[in-house]
Amino acid sequence: MATRSSARPLTGTRIVSLALNLPGPAALMRLAAMGARCLKVEPPGPGATASGRPISGDPMGQYDIGAYSVMHEDVRVIQLDLKTERGQAQLARELLRADLLLTSFRPSALTKLGLDWKTLRRSFGHLSMVEIVGAPGERADEPGHDLTYLAEAGLVTGTELPPTLLADMAGALMASEAALSALMQARASGRGQHRQVALSSAAEWLALPRTWGLTLPSGAVGGAHAGYRVYACKDGRVAIAALEPHFARALFAAAGLPEPDLRAPFAPQAREAIAAWALTKTRRQLDALAAQHDIPLHTLSK
Repeated sequence: MATRSSARPLTGTRIVSLALNLPGPAALMRLAAMGARCLKVEPPGPGATASGRPISGDPMGQYDIGAYSVMHEDVRVIQLDLKTERGQAQLARELLRADLLLTSFRPSALTKLGLDWKTLRRSFGHLSMVEIVGAPGERADEPGHDLTYLAEAGLVTGTELPPTLLADMAGALMASEAALSALMQARASGRGQHRQVALSSAAEWLALPRTWGLTLPSGAVGGAHAGYRVYACKDGRVAIAALEPHFARALFAAAGLPEPDLRAPFAPQAREAIAAWALTKTRRQLDALAAQHDIPLHTLSK
């Protein structure tokens, strides 16, 4: 049974974040869930609401207060103007007590603020740093967003937008992983550590199955396997994931098809037969068949 300390391994750790929008705050939310004491420093917002509450200086807090509120539930937020001496001095006081700084500024912007790694480690030898950037190396100052990184990685295949912000959320996971790595090494060495996480690299990581060919139309999980596809049914759709041989056998039996060998699910006739079978079933009937025959599927509305 996990103890509270093992479930919250960052208890006693202090993290300061300057990261705005989605990847940084999402990473900070995960680090707070692991027990870290988190402070978010935002630029001054554009005034106050009618009730007198300061408007967030984070764009996410202005265009989606719901998402912003969830991510900052366990995070203390203050507003500082880091372009002023007063703001810089207050941040320095916070960094003296912090174990890690999380940023999402372009490297050139960090340098202008005196917050680049080379400068920080001279003043705060104990402090570790995780930088979230758009692309690695010399491309770190290039403009970009989730959509452009996904497109570059080959994950935008039509004109429809992806259903979620994949690069941003994968980047948040990689940033929290980088924070754990930096903190562990800092504790072992006694010196602050530096990590850089690129959102384009997060998109490339997510794209690896496609790069390997697995999710191309000719791949087993790209549509070539009759048991791993989305089909229309009488009153909606059904996502079937009967990939392993025992699941494929159960699906073929439920559809009234001969028991398949390893090659049978890849035949066009198999896809056509299961598509025709699915069209004769309602979502309720498919759900019942899944429970009866142990078939991994999920029905969807139109």
